Amino acid sequence: MGVGGFMLSSITLPNLRFAADPVLQPKEGSDLINTNLKVDELTNEPKKVEFSFKQKDGWYEKETTQFAWVYKDENGEIIAHSPVCKHLGCNVEWNSSENHPNMYFCPCHKGLYYKDGENVPNTPPRAPLDRYDYEIRDGYLYLSTRAKEVKG
Repeated sequence: MGVGGFMLSSITLPNLRFAADPVLQPKEGSDLINTNLKVDELTNEPKKVEFSFKQKDGWYEKETTQFAWVYKDENGEIIAHSPVCKHLGCNVEWNSSENHPNMYFCPCHKGLYYKDGENVPNTPPRAPLDRYDYEIRDGYLYLSTRAKEVKG
């Protein structure tokens, strides 16, 4: 292995380690966070539910607060929507537009979503709202720290 091989390996190996290191690190605990909301308090009206967790970015760790719009659908299933509009990332609000009652409304560019998170045709958002995974533990709602894309 000549000088070229040595130089290539001195550049490649540290980058491989850098890329693989986060994957090889053990996961600490669960990525589900207690919202301190009793599931019995949920109704069919979306409710803004805040939750906080420690987020680590390299060597820096900070407390992050997020929220979700949570309700029970007609079958009693819990739905937890991300508030992030799929157009440009503004936060949507439930039932905040007089012209569009009982819908999620994005004030940035007048984006609209139905209660089930589906985007209204011919409005700026081109995809449904993401959803958080959830679990119920001892009667309390736990939400994932990252919402997942819903195929629409």
